[in-house]
Amino acid sequence: MMQDTRSDRTSRLLAVGLLAAGTLGCGGGGSGGSDGGNDYVQGSDVPASDADAARFLTQATFGPARDDIDFLRFIGYAAWFEDQRTLPISKEKPYVDALEDDGKDLNQTHRMQIWWKNAMTGKDQLRQRVTWALSQIFVVSDQHSALYGDVKGLCSYYDILATDAFGNFRQLLEHVTLSPTMGKYLNMLRNEKANPAYNIRPDENYAREILQLFTIGLVQLDPDGEPTLDGLNQPIPTYDQSVVEGFAATFTGWTFENAVNWWDWEGNTKPMVAWPDYHETAAKSILDGVVIPAGQTPEADLALALDTIFAHPNVGPFVSKQLIQRLVTSNPTPAYVGRVAAVFDDDGSGERGDLFEVVKAILMDDEARNGHTTMPDTFGKVKEPLLRMTGLWRALDAKADSGKYKVYWPEYAFGQAPLRSPTVFNFYSPTFSPPGTIADAGLVAPELQIATHSLIAEGTNEFYYLVFWGHSDNTSADKDTVKIDLKPLKPLAADPNALLDELDVLLMAGSMSPEMRQILVDHLNATPNTDGGRQRVLEAVYLIVTSPEGAVQK
Repeated sequence: MMQDTRSDRTSRLLAVGLLAAGTLGCGGGGSGGSDGGNDYVQGSDVPASDADAARFLTQATFGPARDDIDFLRFIGYAAWFEDQRTLPISKEKPYVDALEDDGKDLNQTHRMQIWWKNAMTGKDQLRQRVTWALSQIFVVSDQHSALYGDVKGLCSYYDILATDAFGNFRQLLEHVTLSPTMGKYLNMLRNEKANPAYNIRPDENYAREILQLFTIGLVQLDPDGEPTLDGLNQPIPTYDQSVVEGFAATFTGWTFENAVNWWDWEGNTKPMVAWPDYHETAAKSILDGVVIPAGQTPEADLALALDTIFAHPNVGPFVSKQLIQRLVTSNPTPAYVGRVAAVFDDDGSGERGDLFEVVKAILMDDEARNGHTTMPDTFGKVKEPLLRMTGLWRALDAKADSGKYKVYWPEYAFGQAPLRSPTVFNFYSPTFSPPGTIADAGLVAPELQIATHSLIAEGTNEFYYLVFWGHSDNTSADKDTVKIDLKPLKPLAADPNALLDELDVLLMAGSMSPEMRQILVDHLNATPNTDGGRQRVLEAVYLIVTSPEGAVQK
């Protein structure tokens, strides 16, 4: 979970054949040289500028750091993706298991600690960023009473998303479905077949959400994600109540792997197992006229149900568009969605649902790489508040003396926290459009659904604390205070333009407007530079991260 070192990268790149073994190192600085006497092979597909590299890393990671920008500019995109694909997975459950083994009484602050550690210092940044995106589609939350104290269950669930983030969507769908954490959250755990004598009916919660939120949505979609319209120019529903009831009956008869009786609540984090006596064995009509035959096992019924959902033509555009929104832009063109959905349907080798190739297609699409110049009025997204915080810390190499990241309730300032959504519908809807200019233009801005007056004020105050208290020159801060590193920036403070050049890349991926730059230059010139540059750096950082432009990802 430590940040990359040059020797770490050398070992990994040698393993995947991306280094010229035996080549003498230059001994110079930056990511091009290595401590072990080997040079990285110069990539042929490198970003054209630091700003281009930072834009990519803003979309693909929890925020660009200077070393990562230099590294990407040397090895290029293809090698970077291969590097990220092969890295070990930064997981959560081993951390809380170790704490429990040491006698700790687990609570949700321990889960937050390891999430922040992985987000900030995990080498597998692409996987971690995609996992964060998936957690906002396949939502579970510790705000649910059954999960409030289930630290290990939530960590295990997040690890499922991380493990499958580069796998196949069908596999992810099955692992999520059989997770006892999801089973608790949406009531598939101990869901039993109908028994009219006891007024028992199969619970419809998971059946409804796996369709509406996780896979196909409410209306039929064209391959480019646009609604399919009928003869009256109206959207066509994907399913009706009878389909929900068919899936609800299909999803009966599953409980904890180690249950001693059907009502046993002493569970574990292993996949749920079937108890046939509680499963509905009658024929069940599900999606698009598919009928699950009578008399099958619960496992066979589940496999057919998930195969049927996975095969639906909506899945590619429905999932692809939401991943694009979480990683790149809130308003992708239909053509962009269509190109990514086509990769979901076939990754080039005949495989459907290859999530690694889908993510790669999202990030390397021409719209992702050049949309900020070709369609500046509609491209981009409001940064998620949590990503503004991780972006600040990663850009300025923030760390605490204790090595910990004690950020336990970020929702109080930012309206977000990992696996802490108020409902199954996530922190915001992918279709949310705030009234006014954005709605009038027919655009959406999902993240603005949590930009309430109080949270805007709370977030601005939190950034003031993070910057003006949490910095490396503050000798009064305790060992757990996360501090941004001012040392590389203070020498630049004598020249406000030089300072802003660096901060523009690290915090805004080169998107600072001339008007904003001039305002900052004037302000910094009016700020005395008598303390070695500290005040100018702090003022510049704070004004950038709290500015309207700084809150937008282009």
